[in-house]
Formats: sequence, structure tokens, C-alpha cells
Amino acid sequence: MDNLCLLKDLCTANGISGDENNIRKIISGILDDYAVEYSVDNLGNIIAFKKGRKRADKKLMISAHMDEVGFMVTDITSDGLIKFDEVGGIDRRVLPAKSVVINNKINGVIVNKPIHLCSSDEKSSIPKYSEMFIDIGAESREEALKYISPGDSVTFEALYEDNGYTIKSKALDDRAGCFIMLEMLKSELEYDTYFTFVVQEEVGLNGAKTAAYTVAPDFAVVLESTTAADVPEVSPSKQVCNVGEGAVIGFIDRRTIYDKGLINEARRLANENNIKLQFKRAVAGGNDAGVIHNSRGGVRTLAISLPCRYLHSQLSLIDKSDLDSAYTLAKLLAERICGGAL
Repeated sequence: MDNLCLLKDLCTANGISGDENNIRKIISGILDDYAVEYSVDNLGNIIAFKKGRKRADKKLMISAHMDEVGFMVTDITSDGLIKFDEVGGIDRRVLPAKSVVINNKINGVIVNKPIHLCSSDEKSSIPKYSEMFIDIGAESREEALKYISPGDSVTFEALYEDNGYTIKSKALDDRAGCFIMLEMLKSELEYDTYFTFVVQEEVGLNGAKTAAYTVAPDFAVVLESTTAADVPEVSPSKQVCNVGEGAVIGFIDRRTIYDKGLINEARRLANENNIKLQFKRAVAGGNDAGVIHNSRGGVRTLAISLPCRYLHSQLSLIDKSDLDSAYTLAKLLAERICGGAL
């Protein structure tokens, strides 16, 4: 996957949970270009189907979520500062002085009390949302209301950097998963396969639940980014996984016990095809697998994740070799599942 322009387009577009329309337009345009059958359900999930060379023995759904973490405007003060709250889980320590975009068009910066006016306790504490504002340069509430309204979506300003080895950007969780699926859809598939680009994962409302109900798959593979934590001052035993060490498979998280047969098959495929693969070293987090595997009569499910530093921030980081590993493993595993080998 040498041409990553599409990944840049996906990451730099804005689409928080419940407001994924910009991402849906990009993905729909690609699906139209490649004549892929798809529909959009009432929640905004894209459910795509691509015929392969052969009819699948088992129905497979590959899934990734379109939404990113961000914020929502909740109020405007009399002096034109914007009150806001989070949409999805965000570490508040990273927020002061960050550039943001409101409603895809108005630039602002997150501010809180100046450091020289803070008490000793305030200097060492993490500011609450009630103590932070977005400054768009408005001088009054009336002026601000000319450009924004309560309920407007707020995202981190889009920054994107590819140095040849790593990629830094907002929204790599989970636009990287969407990118892998689009690359698969653009390729020739051995078997008929369903692909779902789903909404509202970051707030736990999981459009994947309705998508899985509609598709009614036998198997599912979830493509996701997961926190790596392989940074200084974190002991190896607490590093969930490592950037640059390959795709990530988990055995269990807070929402799912993953299918042992799929885990073993992923391990075998990685060994036989020289695909770098690592296993999560912590029971943490969760993803759309939590609702997919419980759908209807049950779905045999596995998540293939990308190790990602600084998850849910303005600049997350992944390794391009891990992206290749995840793509190759997902494609080979899909062929085994659809061919009835499991």
C-alpha cells in the first residue's frame, strides 16, 4: 500500500460520533468509483457487498468505524467564549492550547486560566471541561452566534505527517481501519464479502450492532487501532503492544472474549507468510466486536488492531509497516473464513 493519499483524505476530514457525513461522502465516492454495491442504513452505517471470484461458504463481515473523538458546543458566554464537552473518551491533559475547528469551518483554540493566575493546586491539576473554553475571536455572544450554534461539532485541527516510516494524524482510530477495508474493496476478492463502515463507536452507541443485525454474518473481523503505551517511563509489562512490531491480536478485552479458532488461524497465517504479529499484553478497552459477536445467534469474531501511540489526540502515531501487516493478515484470514476452512 504505497499510495496513502486516501488515508490522508480520511484522517484530515472531520467526523465525530453522530456527525460522520464527511467521511461517509469520501467512502461512498470510492465505492461508486469501483462499482461496489452498498446501502446506508437509518443510523448512517455504510453496508457494502463485493462479489468475489467464488461464492463464500461462510458469510463474513469486515468492519471499521468512521467516527472520531471530538467535542460539541454546549453554550456561549456573554463575552463570546465557547463552552464545550467531549464526544468520546479524551485525555483532558492534552487539550489546553490545542487548535480546533467548529462545524468544519470556524477555527478556534482551547483556553483555560493563564498559568500565572493559577493557584499552586490549579497548576498541578487537570482542568475540567467547566474550566476550559474555545476562543474563536468573538467579542460577544451575539457575534459568536453569527457563526456557530450550540450542538455544533468540534474536531481537532487536521494535521498529517508521513515521514516514510510513521504516520501522525488525528483520527487514525479508526480511519486506518476504513482505509484497509477500502484497499480490500479496490482489489480482486477471492470470495463474496461484506464490509461495514459504522458510526458512533467512540461513544459506545455502536452502529456496528445494527449493521451486524442487518448482515447476519457467520464471522466478523473488526479492524481497529489500539493504544500502544510503548513510551518512556512505562514498563514493558504495562505496554499493551508496540508500534512497529506488527498487527495486534487480543485474546480478551472488557467487552469480548475473542474466538480461539480465529486467533489460532491468525497466528498460523502470520507464521507461514512472514507477517509481523503481536498479542495484547493487557485486558483493556473494547471495540465494536463487543456488540457484533452477540448479534442474533452469535458471530465468531476477531479484532485485528494497529498499535497506535497517543490515541484520541490531535496527533496519533502508527507505523506504516504495521498498516501493511494488518492489511495482509486481514485479507488472508478473510479468504480462509469465506472458503469454509474454519
